[in-house]
Amino acid sequence: MDLRERLIRLPRSVKRALLAAADLALLELGLAACLWLHLGWPVAQLVATWLPAFLVLPVAVLLALERLGLYSVVTRYSGTEVAWVLGRGVSVGLLVGLFVFFLVPTEPLLPRGVLLAWWVVAIFALFSLRLLAGHWLHGAPLTASFASRAARRLSGRPVAVYGAGAAGRELVAALNRGGQLAPVAFLDDDAALQGHVVSGLKVYPPAELPRLMEVYPALEVLLALPSAGRRRRQEIIRFLERFDVRVRSVPSLEELAQGRVRVDAIREVDVADILGREAVPPDEALLEGSIRGRSILVTGGGGSIGGELARQVLKYRPTRVVLLDHSEYALYRIHGELVEAGLAGDVQLEFLLGSVLDEAWVHRVMVEHQIQTVYHAAAYKHVPLVEVNAPQGFRNNVRGTLCVARAAIRAGVEQFVLVSTDKAVRPGNLMGVTKRLAELAVLALAREAAFSPTALGLEEHSGAPTVINRTRFTLVRFGNVLDSSGSVIPRFRSQIRRGGPVTVTHPEVTRYFMTIPEAAELVLQANALSRGGDLFVLDMGPPVKIDDLARRLIHLSGLTVRDRDHPDGDIEIVYTGIRPGEKLCEELLVDDAAEPTRHPKIFRAIEEPPRWEELARLLDEIEACLAAGDRAALAARLAHPAIGYRPQGGAHRPPAEVIPVGRRRSKGG
Repeated sequence: MDLRERLIRLPRSVKRALLAAADLALLELGLAACLWLHLGWPVAQLVATWLPAFLVLPVAVLLALERLGLYSVVTRYSGTEVAWVLGRGVSVGLLVGLFVFFLVPTEPLLPRGVLLAWWVVAIFALFSLRLLAGHWLHGAPLTASFASRAARRLSGRPVAVYGAGAAGRELVAALNRGGQLAPVAFLDDDAALQGHVVSGLKVYPPAELPRLMEVYPALEVLLALPSAGRRRRQEIIRFLERFDVRVRSVPSLEELAQGRVRVDAIREVDVADILGREAVPPDEALLEGSIRGRSILVTGGGGSIGGELARQVLKYRPTRVVLLDHSEYALYRIHGELVEAGLAGDVQLEFLLGSVLDEAWVHRVMVEHQIQTVYHAAAYKHVPLVEVNAPQGFRNNVRGTLCVARAAIRAGVEQFVLVSTDKAVRPGNLMGVTKRLAELAVLALAREAAFSPTALGLEEHSGAPTVINRTRFTLVRFGNVLDSSGSVIPRFRSQIRRGGPVTVTHPEVTRYFMTIPEAAELVLQANALSRGGDLFVLDMGPPVKIDDLARRLIHLSGLTVRDRDHPDGDIEIVYTGIRPGEKLCEELLVDDAAEPTRHPKIFRAIEEPPRWEELARLLDEIEACLAAGDRAALAARLAHPAIGYRPQGGAHRPPAEVIPVGRRRSKGG
């Protein structure tokens, strides 16, 4: 490793100390050089004569530069904006030194010409040091003029960076190296920073945003607050929603830890910040015990939840993770993310292409890979598609779940976790019916201590011994997942980018929402809490009005809603009507009975499923009705009390408590 690499890898505190030492040396040498050029005396005589000046002036300048925050900026971010800080720091240091000499007079006095020359030399030397160091260490350009910076501000879209901390300064440096976005100001709530210049930009209080928008009509705001809590971020977003300004964000602290801020890392505001959900820290002891050193299978491993389960599981170092999916592209994508990005480490990863309906193959996979835990996330989940493809939905969601569960029993798998949905509660559509039947099937299997070969679908092995059920079955039910494949948020963003209209089924429709990482994390923790045969419900918070969510996304894109009262708005919202089988609101509990667990966001639902023999007959009858296309007979079977099917010609009345996630606004209103 060469010297340059060693310097780059040094801790930031060491690099700051080295930079301050280099500055001190340059200031001392500069003062000696100015005196020598002015008087021509030997250097030793100059130092001895004006020793107080050599002791006071450079140190005063260093203290002033430290107070101005110069040493929190490393060399790669140095540019013309640093010249302003250096000029102020040297000037303040010089004035402080002169004030000290005024209070404690020394003889002889420094010549005034030397002081002026040293002021110029000090600024030039310190600035040159940073330019040269930045060029050598990071390849930063040696020349950076005020004119070029002004040109970038004229040509690029003006942005105000909310947050003048380390992430904000790094973002400004990255933007200055580019050309598409031109930083023009900082916004910050810290009164100690307001009015100061940081990285060449003045720091304004947030209340000054309207005035900045008048000066820069196309202004957008970039949030650089990776360490702020979700509640604080939501407060800031609510404040910014008052103005017709586009708002974007830099990644979280966890993502920033993987690399410094880049311009291409700027993204739309996280919808979780809009909703203001505060994530609960995971119970590490729970996760460690149920994951570390185990062999784990995730079905639907290429999907939103399955892929996130894999990412979360890998953090706790299992022995092996097997991802199974019927989609080649989904497996290819998750393979690239986990393997090429190096997230797997020394965990053995397998990517298997196949169907959960192939029970013999699934059983063989479990045996060959010595699977101990199964997370079953494979399912068809889109309500309108399953509504018109009911036989396929039943086979994949119900029979597929049974195939994997029976294979797990035969293979002696220790833990089986079914990922379910709130649409299974008093289902109003056939997708919800299939998920409810999958829940009932797993709960019924969990109650049985042993199975005959026939009960497990092994008629061809009628002479085989009874299979002991050693598998601990767990179900986890939650609502919609933000930004999952096919969810409403990506569709809204795409419609806004195209200029609208944004389509909402009904102005009063509400849904529960949770982030993908939070949902996966809670699924893993629920499994660790399970005693066997448990149905866990995740606390989703209050439901959210989809219409208000759409309006907030429009406003945070810097646009306004176009409607009858505001025909000059940018984006129209079109109500398309409730789709077949869709409810106005969803529910999480069948009998409204649940008990708390040791985790504040996980509750144990209390439900009594039918016996396995009764349910098996019902499943066969439902499948026969679907195959025959007999809707009347199907409706009679789905009227079973355990299913609770309520076909949605109309819609459920929305719950009493609804969180209004935004006020309807448009230009002039």
